Amino acid sequence: MTKPDKTSEPVRWGIVGTGTMAEQFAEDLSVSDGAVFSAVSSRNAARAKAFGARHGSHASAHASYADLLANRELDAIYVATPNDTHFAVACAAIESGKGVLVEKPLVATSLEAARLAALAAERGVFLMEAMWTRFLPAISKAKTLIEDGAIGEIQRLRGQLAFDHPYDPESRFYSKERGGGAMHDLGVYCVSLARFFMGEPIEFSGEWRAAPTGVDRAASLTLRFKNDVVAHLSCAFDHEGDNSFIIEGSRGTLVLPAPFIAARDVLQCSSGFAARLATIPGRSAPARAIRKLISRLPVPGIRKHGFPYDGHGLQFEIEAASGAIRSGRTHHPTMHPLDSTRTLEIIETVLKEENRRP
Repeated sequence: MTKPDKTSEPVRWGIVGTGTMAEQFAEDLSVSDGAVFSAVSSRNAARAKAFGARHGSHASAHASYADLLANRELDAIYVATPNDTHFAVACAAIESGKGVLVEKPLVATSLEAARLAALAAERGVFLMEAMWTRFLPAISKAKTLIEDGAIGEIQRLRGQLAFDHPYDPESRFYSKERGGGAMHDLGVYCVSLARFFMGEPIEFSGEWRAAPTGVDRAASLTLRFKNDVVAHLSCAFDHEGDNSFIIEGSRGTLVLPAPFIAARDVLQCSSGFAARLATIPGRSAPARAIRKLISRLPVPGIRKHGFPYDGHGLQFEIEAASGAIRSGRTHHPTMHPLDSTRTLEIIETVLKEENRRP
C-alpha cells in the first residue's frame, strides 16, 4: 500500500510556553503558508487552555511539555521557554522525533549547542535556532546587494541593539540563573547578522559592563573579517539605542533602519551626503526626526527597497522551517545549528571576566 504524500500538507506546530514570543509565534502562524497552530503547553493548565482558545479553537492544551511531546498529531515544536530551559526541552523534543525550532539563544552555552546539534543529527531530526531576522525579505535583499557588489567593496559594519530595561534583580533580563544578560538577549542578533553578511571573523574582541547580579548589562564587540572588513557591534539594557545596522562600502552604504531585527526596508545610499544623512547617529529628537523622514520620503541619493509584511515577521522563519521539515531535512542552510554554536562561542569569549569593565 502506497503511503500518503504529506509533502503538501501543513506542518502542525506545538508551542512550549505562553509568553510574549509564544504569543507572537502563534499569531504569525496564522499568516504563514504551510503551517498551522495545533497545540500548546504551560505549567499552568488554565493558561495553556486560554492561550489555545485565543489562537486556535481546535488547538489542544497541555499542562506540561512532556504531555505535549506525547501528542502524535504534532510535526514540530517551537520552544519559547526561558533561556535556561531551552536545552532540556529541546533534547526531549528531539527524542520525540519532532522537528524543533528554539527561540534565541538556541541554548545557554556553546557546549550545549554542540551537544544539541549532534543529538539532532544522530536522530535525523530537524533543529534550528529561531533567528528570525535572517529570514526577513529585507535582510535577504541586503545580503544580495552585498554579494552583487552594489555598494562596492565592503569596508565596515556598524550594528547596535539597545533597549532600556530598568534594573530589576527579579527580571529574567538580569538573572544569571535564567540565562539573562544583554549579549544573550540582544547581542546575539548583532553577531549572528554580521556573520551572516560577512562569514566567519578572523579575530574578535570585546568588553562588557556588569549589572549588580553579575550579568552583562552592556557590551561592545569588534569583529574583523577578511579583506580588512571590521564590524563594530554593541548591545545594552541601560539605554535606548539607534538600533540600526549599517554596511559601508567603497561606493555606497546600506542601512537597515531601526529596529533592524524586524527590518521592513533597506536604504541603499550613494556615497557622500546621502550616506551621512541616512546614518546620522543618536537618540536626540532631531536625529530621530531626520531618520524617520528619510525612511518615508524620497531623498536624492537614497534608494528605498521596501518589504512590508503583516504580523511580527516570524512567518518567514516559520515557513522556512516548515518547508525543511516537510522535506525531511535536519537543518536549514540559512541557520545551521553549528552556526548558532559559533555565535555562542564568540559571546562566551567576550564575556570572560578579564573583559569586564567598571
